[in-house]
Amino acid sequence: MANEAFISAVTSDNSNGALGLIQPALAAAVYEATEASMFLGGEIIPIVQAPNGVAQIPEIGTGVTVDQINDDNAGAAADLESELPTLTKNTIVCDLFAVRSVVRDLGNIDPTAIGTALGRAVAEKFDTTVYSALDSAGDSSFDSVPLTVDDIMDAAAVIRGNGEMGPLYAIFSTTEGYNLLKNIGTNAFGGGDFQTQALRSGNLGVIGGVQCFMSHHITTATTAGYMFGADAMRIAMQKNVDVEVARRAAAVGNDVVASLHARASLIDANRAIRLVNV
Repeated sequence: MANEAFISAVTSDNSNGALGLIQPALAAAVYEATEASMFLGGEIIPIVQAPNGVAQIPEIGTGVTVDQINDDNAGAAADLESELPTLTKNTIVCDLFAVRSVVRDLGNIDPTAIGTALGRAVAEKFDTTVYSALDSAGDSSFDSVPLTVDDIMDAAAVIRGNGEMGPLYAIFSTTEGYNLLKNIGTNAFGGGDFQTQALRSGNLGVIGGVQCFMSHHITTATTAGYMFGADAMRIAMQKNVDVEVARRAAAVGNDVVASLHARASLIDANRAIRLVNV
């Protein structure tokens, strides 16, 4: 048969078409979601498992007094001062992201293409909420439009000055990401491996210790992008990307639904900055 290589509700292995759809659609959805999202992999923003849909992330404040004891005051300091860290409890309640496609009983349906489209849609919607959460970070006081290497250094200095000495990440809009590439392409950076690699690949790489990326989801004209430390945010994950298939008689086919139960939240605004046009 001409369509024997395709799977649909007509050619699937069970009566309601679910078995023939769910396995390839799920595999494609999970793969595409991980590839399309900058955050669902957990490499940039740590993921905290939240089986009941709620995660509580403590933030340890400053202001704890530390006693210094030496030969001059060892006898006088009988007891250490009693100090308790100031704990701020950040509660993250997971959101539900879901998208549905109807696969009708017409044959010649590629379930992998269905899963790919649904997985990408869920991942991209989730990523936009991460940038919305980063909007509550403090704004830069220097003009970041058009973006330059100096802006990267200035933003990193702000976050480092607030005590974040771990890895830093920056994500820029595509417009400002390429403005940064133009800046790297000037004579000031001429002749070096850094300039050659960036201009050849279009990959910003690491600038001043900051791992840099671009995203087409940052669309606000006054926002060049965001920079943050590894402990600035957390993602609460109740259930990663999943696919369900159910028979829908009224549509003469099957509902294919991709879903994600998660939420990203800014935990410490001192470890993040929004690069803006001032």
